[in-house]
Amino acid sequence: MTKRLLLALAAVLTMLVPAAPAWAHNALAEATPAKNATVKKAPAAVKLRFLETLPDSTKLSVTSADGTTPAQSEPKISGATIAVTFTEPLANGEYTVNYQVAGEDGHLTKASYKFTVAGPVASSAPTSAAPSPSSAAPTSAATVAPAVAEDLSPAADDDNGPWLGLAAGIGILALAGAAAFVFVRRRRRAPGE
Repeated sequence: MTKRLLLALAAVLTMLVPAAPAWAHNALAEATPAKNATVKKAPAAVKLRFLETLPDSTKLSVTSADGTTPAQSEPKISGATIAVTFTEPLANGEYTVNYQVAGEDGHLTKASYKFTVAGPVASSAPTSAAPSPSSAAPTSAATVAPAVAEDLSPAADDDNGPWLGLAAGIGILALAGAAAFVFVRRRRRAPGE
């Protein structure tokens, strides 16, 4: 009786465990600028390198914090690398890199990450009347404060989401299996004690 119950429990648990994700998904290996990086000099390009050769359908774009797209080239694919170059220098601020790549199994992976450009603020040419120190200080503080606030904000995108959910599900199923095993063992001992 106990063996049948354990076999039935094992069969139910096997059906509840989701299938492992296909390993045919192409993953990001390296990004320039890096995820959540703050760069002092505006990059001339965004370059992503993946673990496998990229299909021609791979997409890459960069948008600014206000949702506009800075002037950039069409994505260029070379083997496992895709890049866009900027035709004009990026202004200081936060940018989002959006990409879409298909794995060998045809599954599309869409992801994004952010980086911040926080270069020196270009000062205007001095005029005949120099600004007073009291008027210059608030302007300087106002331009620096947003960059500091952006650096301290947590990242909204996290690549661990699907893996964390899978691990949590497996952990819950393992606990349920252990609880069922203990329940069956105690129930079996109770009549014989």
